Amino acid sequence: MPKLSKPPDPNDPEYQNLERRVNFYLHLAIYSACSTCMWFIQSITEKVWIWSVWVAVIWGISILGHGIWVLTKERQTQKA
Repeated sequence: MPKLSKPPDPNDPEYQNLERRVNFYLHLAIYSACSTCMWFIQSITEKVWIWSVWVAVIWGISILGHGIWVLTKERQTQKA
């Protein structure tokens, strides 16, 4: 197990960037899993769920916004 050079500090900008990035990837993974399951179940049952398209699109747009926010915060931290 690697040793830390210093104890984790939640107020450290690097720590905050990592936390934001991990949260984004978790959000992306949950979206991918849910969308895949939703489309898979829909294809197995051979039913058309109109609402599933809206859920996927709206959630996808929110993930895109989340990703842009994470990148913007990271760049602001790097400039400072």
